[in-house]
Amino acid sequence: MKIYILGICGTFMAGIAQIARELGCEVAGSDANVYPPMSTQLEQAGIELHHGYAAEALPEDCDVFIVGNAITRGNPQFEAILERGMRYTSGPQWLYEEVLQRRWVLAVAGTHGKTTASSMLAWILDYAGLDPGYLIGGMSQNFSQSAKLGSDPFFIIEADEYDSALFDKRSKFIHYHPRTLILNNLEFDHADIFDDLAAIKRQFHHLVRTLPASALVIVNQDDEELREVMQMGCWSEQQEFSASNPRADFYLQHDQLHQGSSSYSLQLSQQGQFNALNASAAIIAARHAGVTIETSLDALREFNGVKRRQEIIAEINGVKIIDDFAHHPTAIALTLQALKKNCAGRLIAVLDIRSNTMKSGAHGARLGQSIADADLVLLCETPDLQWDIKQLAESAPTIVEIKTDVQQVIDYLSQNCQRGDQIVIMSNGGFDNIHQRLIQAMQN
Repeated sequence: MKIYILGICGTFMAGIAQIARELGCEVAGSDANVYPPMSTQLEQAGIELHHGYAAEALPEDCDVFIVGNAITRGNPQFEAILERGMRYTSGPQWLYEEVLQRRWVLAVAGTHGKTTASSMLAWILDYAGLDPGYLIGGMSQNFSQSAKLGSDPFFIIEADEYDSALFDKRSKFIHYHPRTLILNNLEFDHADIFDDLAAIKRQFHHLVRTLPASALVIVNQDDEELREVMQMGCWSEQQEFSASNPRADFYLQHDQLHQGSSSYSLQLSQQGQFNALNASAAIIAARHAGVTIETSLDALREFNGVKRRQEIIAEINGVKIIDDFAHHPTAIALTLQALKKNCAGRLIAVLDIRSNTMKSGAHGARLGQSIADADLVLLCETPDLQWDIKQLAESAPTIVEIKTDVQQVIDYLSQNCQRGDQIVIMSNGGFDNIHQRLIQAMQN
């Protein structure tokens, strides 16, 4: 099969490309932003990349075009596909038809923690001697790639609620039909495609409705929104985990995971209760796939985390520079809480207001409280911001400074940081390459 992928350098679509290549497909694709690490992974896999969306780059003899959800009408290549009557599909649909419908799918859904919990689960199964497939929206430190076909029946997937494509507005996870489903948490996000939280809940309910009676749904009982989703109807077995209810099937108390009369010590290199909850969910899911709790605990002791999740990327003259993907108020707050506990000096947060939801102001009221654990927060002026960050700076419970651009942030940090300080850069994008630019400036 010969396939061509539009938007190939996104983490999900790059994973699709790698899996297709393992299946023996001839794969090529295009993207407006071809950059590492995904471009490097793809080139190493022998996948041809085209910069930009020139219609002339489209092969005439392609069996199917896979269209990423970042592609819109007016894209030259998609317009050419329509005009020529070529076959096209979404990434999630292709994945189900070619891979998932023959596998035991373990899916991880929720607003936060999907990448970490998916990576933990894939590592547990790998550690247990299995050869699972996986497609994860980030780079685990325990694997060399973000996606793999695998030879065992098990396939772990990060189950995103974002839409599938411009011609399929269902959430991606509707296509996956899992046998094991983790529901980690649920909050309002993706304001560019969902009107309100109720719309997201309906998608989660539709996901639950696709599960067979023999499936297992693993639910965070502490999350009120998920409880409401489950009350809308569930036809499969449920198991609950909780950090607040001792009567849950699995109860997390400090670093102890309790199941009935049994108690297990949970040892992680990743900080914070949120990571412990991710680990608890992964342990329960692995148990459904036949891996003992004891084996899962052994595996997690050797889990090295995920790139861009509290990842220490440099330490220069006693100042740590940390990369983190957090871009939602809840994730920002949890990350800062975890880092604050082990910070000898100041905790300085550099926040990139990049996502459509954050730019729209949907989380503006919550953002101030989410940064309370930072000693200093640096923000850049954003031209298309639909709310006033100056009001945030005036009302926030910590010091907030606004800079005109990334270079001003770098100059400030390189001149004012002291031994013991921790700088956490929080962004779900490239952020004008601030990470490497800051490291270079501080080394100089």
